[in-house]
Amino acid sequence: MPHIHINDHQEKNIRLAFLLNLTFAIAELFGGYYTNSIAIISDALHDLGDSVTLFIAWRLEKISRRGEDRKFSYGYRRFSLLGALFSAIVLITGSIYIIGEAIKRMRDPQPTNAAGMLVFAVVGMAVNGYAAYRTHSGFNMNMKLISWHLIEDVLGWAAVFVVSIVLLFVDAPILDPLLSLFVTAIILYNVFKNLRKTLSLFLQGVPETVDVEAFEKRILEMDMVQGVHHTHVWSLDGENNVLTTHIALCPGAKKEEIRTIKAEAREFAHQVGVTHSTIEFEYLEEDCSMSKINERMHTHG
Repeated sequence: MPHIHINDHQEKNIRLAFLLNLTFAIAELFGGYYTNSIAIISDALHDLGDSVTLFIAWRLEKISRRGEDRKFSYGYRRFSLLGALFSAIVLITGSIYIIGEAIKRMRDPQPTNAAGMLVFAVVGMAVNGYAAYRTHSGFNMNMKLISWHLIEDVLGWAAVFVVSIVLLFVDAPILDPLLSLFVTAIILYNVFKNLRKTLSLFLQGVPETVDVEAFEKRILEMDMVQGVHHTHVWSLDGENNVLTTHIALCPGAKKEEIRTIKAEAREFAHQVGVTHSTIEFEYLEEDCSMSKINERMHTHG
């Protein structure tokens, strides 16, 4: 029951962050055109991309409770990767548009409403700061990433705040497109960094948090173990990692020893960041079934 309570709390926090972000992003679009600030418009498109991410995260928090079924034996957690990919596409598309507009503004700087920018900067820091506060205590990686994303938004609005104060006293309209390019560069850096991780997970790459060599080394140090091979690790969603491995036992290993080895191997896997492990045993003088399959594939290839 406490786990259900935690999930309900996380879902409510994500929903609140989504509603705050979406409402403010729409207000930003109008405010950006009103103040003639390309920096605010760029952040508005960024916040719309964030809203997509938050909405998908909110819905997936519900879907993830379904657990496994006949269609998805590992459950529905992997669907979050689709959300991450879609959000990245939205942010990249919006950023390309903003870069083009900012370059035009640099060639032909236009005056902006510095007072209006200052008001939006204060509201932006307050809204994103409160949303970050509500999500910072999340128990899963999804919530933690959302919180850090919102903190980045707070820092972006802090930059707008500083520039708007400068524009109140100095006539330098080129600062607005320069700020827009700066914010967009930060956004694209983080988008491509997360996109690389997402594509790696799609291709079932080994998660960065899992040390396969450390796992195999600890297995080989156990009594009655002569070898370990065919260790494969992948991740469902960047948080829930899966491991399969074959452990070769010394001849004469007894049932109790095998149970101990399996229990310790599962504990080792958990320590290196694995949430689900499948362990198969074999004796060294026996031919590994996976080796036979690989040999046949190599021969026919």
